[in-house]
Amino acid sequence: MEGSGAPRPQTEALGAAFRNLEDLALGDLAAALIDSQAGALAALHKALPDLERAISVALEVLRAPDSRLIYCGAGTSGRVALLDAVELHPTFNWPSERVHVLLAGGVQSLGEAQEGAEDDAASAARALAALDVGPRDVVIGLAASGTTPFVLQAMATARAAGATTIGIANNPGAPLLDAVDGPILLETGPEALAGSTRLTAGTSQKICLNTFSTAVMMRLGRVYGGHMVDMRATNAKLRKRAQAIVADIAGCDAETARQALESCDQNVKQAILVLKGAAPADAARLLDDVSGDLGAAVKAFEGNASS
Repeated sequence: MEGSGAPRPQTEALGAAFRNLEDLALGDLAAALIDSQAGALAALHKALPDLERAISVALEVLRAPDSRLIYCGAGTSGRVALLDAVELHPTFNWPSERVHVLLAGGVQSLGEAQEGAEDDAASAARALAALDVGPRDVVIGLAASGTTPFVLQAMATARAAGATTIGIANNPGAPLLDAVDGPILLETGPEALAGSTRLTAGTSQKICLNTFSTAVMMRLGRVYGGHMVDMRATNAKLRKRAQAIVADIAGCDAETARQALESCDQNVKQAILVLKGAAPADAARLLDDVSGDLGAAVKAFEGNASS
């Protein structure tokens, strides 16, 4: 952690190009703030090999049916983590019981910043103990500084319990990067507003997590033909989306897709198999046999049909 002799984190420094931004004309000010965040994409491209390794090690664990994905962060990083986590169920039908988010300061930190909570390392250890963290878990820790005690303790506790750990930080040499199995350095440098990691660092973390979780879900068979085939059609808008997905993949009209979905209780993957000729019950069985992977189920069905 930071001590009196430790170098100042880049995310806390004031870049010369950003001094006195507040004096610019409004349009120039907005443009400068937008341009400053271009560094987020540059940092992601530089970190691509580390991100690829992190996805690979996570997949080794998350293929197991009882595996879990646990996010951990404080302040902005914790809220960015929550944004990614809460979308996994509606987008990919990832079971809610298989994703958890540990926020320093608890859920009240969502509506009101609990900045002092990031120093409460003991609460991170207690939270992971309550989840009975272990080898079936992937634990992701986010901290722009890479020195947050809450996150560092979470990683230490998870690693000691045999979990696979991934750490995302925005400062080179951050302790977090040495404390995990899959370190990801997003070197975004000084912020346009010194120390406000809700800007470029936060943007880079959101892109990183979006990329990580989407790639993982794709590799787990929860995407087919570029579509969210595991989405749950729980309202009128999503039912229309489901019809469009089924129609595109099956090559049919919207009404035929709607009827297939109705025969399968709005299950997109089953409806696609039905339109390929499977009975609804057989479609469900085919998917169960391949852990829900539609691509594998389609190959199995077409193989059986041709034999």
